[in-house]
Amino acid sequence: MVKTNDAYTNSVSSEVKVKFSAFIEPFFSEHYRESCYPGLIFHQGKRTMLQINVPAGDFPALLVAKPATENDPDSGKQRPEVPGHADEIKQYIIEHAQKGKPWILGTITANVSPGKIKILEFGRGICLVVIPRGVKLEITDGQHRKSAIQQLVEGDESYLISDDDFPITLVLEGDLQQCKTDFRDMAQTKPLDKALLLSFGQFEGRVGITKKLVQIVPIFKDKTDKIHNSPRIKDKLIYTNNYIARAVSCAFTNNPDDELKDYDVESFSEALVKCLNQFLLECNNTKYIFETSVEDLTVDDVRKFKDECLLGMSVGLEVLGRLLYCTYDKARNYFDQDKVSQLAQLDWSRENPLWKDNIVRIDPNPKNPQKPYKLSTAANAVTDAVKMVKIRLGWI
Repeated sequence: MVKTNDAYTNSVSSEVKVKFSAFIEPFFSEHYRESCYPGLIFHQGKRTMLQINVPAGDFPALLVAKPATENDPDSGKQRPEVPGHADEIKQYIIEHAQKGKPWILGTITANVSPGKIKILEFGRGICLVVIPRGVKLEITDGQHRKSAIQQLVEGDESYLISDDDFPITLVLEGDLQQCKTDFRDMAQTKPLDKALLLSFGQFEGRVGITKKLVQIVPIFKDKTDKIHNSPRIKDKLIYTNNYIARAVSCAFTNNPDDELKDYDVESFSEALVKCLNQFLLECNNTKYIFETSVEDLTVDDVRKFKDECLLGMSVGLEVLGRLLYCTYDKARNYFDQDKVSQLAQLDWSRENPLWKDNIVRIDPNPKNPQKPYKLSTAANAVTDAVKMVKIRLGWI
């Protein structure tokens, strides 16, 4: 029996439940050798659709994906499978389920020819969907989710989702070309910006530390775009969440992609906030932006800072993060203040020869002759910049 929370549902009398069970049970009994699911009928885009919920254990026998192969779009109904994506979804479920945390997957969309299934209509859009043995629901959208669920069902971690159900929107459509069109139409949704995904991330690891920094460190507070991949300068926003997150990972692990999953948010945030506040206040290139509230800054101030100072750009923050890592004492969770001061005394402007031919390159044909500098974000450029600073400061 489905468990519900009485705080969210209106109770139905026992008498009504008994009558409903007596009514619906004969239909399930009649089709006991077939797959039966309570469903809802609705109409959209001149098509009839059904909404059903399917237990994880039914996926291998019920659902089938027909992705295109290699460079032949006509060979399937969806794009070719993206290597590793199903495994990413699987790991997401495992990590959350093992810790008892909530998780969610979006609805899978599938199609089937109307004549292959039975729909027993009870009125008001309520129905029973009967799927005979051997009939497959062909996925239109959600092939990677299906693969992840099936891998879990067939693996040692099946117990993690054995009691879970997954929603399927079933389109009564048998025409292959229309199914391809449906996939194309559903695939046009704009991907969410990384900054927005990070903003909605769980308050743990580097996501939690980043959010703490954005709340506390004055140069980030109210000056960070939490929605877009590029900061909206006209709104006096200098950074994005993703800029800061990469620097956070670098400061603790020297790896911009490390999610710092086992790092305590409070203690590691405190250490990095203290370090950054010291650096940004001592550094002549950042002192004004650091001390001035966003209300008192002008758009020209922000634009000038980003045009002239490397620390207003993502690549500059990454270089700083990697250099802070050189000052970090893991055993004490402490950034060496003397070394942080040495970094703060550097000239972080684009004109400093220290950055030339690593992260700062001269554009031979600049749009603005007064600004001939262009930035390189390549990994080798960042590595070279860090090496040059370490040589300059005698850290090598």
